[in-house]
Amino acid sequence: MSTDVRADTLMGAALAPLDSTRAVGLVIVFSLFIAASAQFVIPIGTVPITGQTFAVLLTGALLGSRLGAAAVIAYLIEGAVGLPFFAGGGGGIVRFFGPTGGYLVAFPAAAFITGAFAEHGWDKRYETAVAAMAIGSAIIFLGGWAWYAVLTNTPPLAAFKLAVLPFLVGDVIKIALGAAVLPTGWALLKRKASGKQ
Repeated sequence: MSTDVRADTLMGAALAPLDSTRAVGLVIVFSLFIAASAQFVIPIGTVPITGQTFAVLLTGALLGSRLGAAAVIAYLIEGAVGLPFFAGGGGGIVRFFGPTGGYLVAFPAAAFITGAFAEHGWDKRYETAVAAMAIGSAIIFLGGWAWYAVLTNTPPLAAFKLAVLPFLVGDVIKIALGAAVLPTGWALLKRKASGKQ
């Protein structure tokens, strides 16, 4: 797998040129960022509100499709081997078979898709950054909703009310905050570059 950070992502542009060692370092740092975000938990039932989705989407947007997905996969492996990196300090492979398993499995795809949009310039304007992160969030919700319905043998509409609906308002706030970071970062990078000339 190539570990190149594309220069058309915010981190790629800010830290260019990056060699493989630095790119792997970014994967590790962002996996730890996701783990730290997972510790912000608001328990509201079998599926809590956490900071994971915010961190997963922002990781994808900042690192791009491949490195973003790699960072999320690294995070999932770290949690699966027992490190207390999942929501509320949980860990272990058993988390993939519980009510939050569908969200976890969907995280790499969400980071990859969000990162792919960022690589095509969607992170440079607030509106398109919101759209990219909303699409990534929809992937997470779809995975979580489907798995929750299957695991609990709950009809789809009832599963939606339990596994998606309670999180929509919080997710709108997370997306609004995450999307604001991206064009702001590009503006600061541009200002820094013009100051050097």
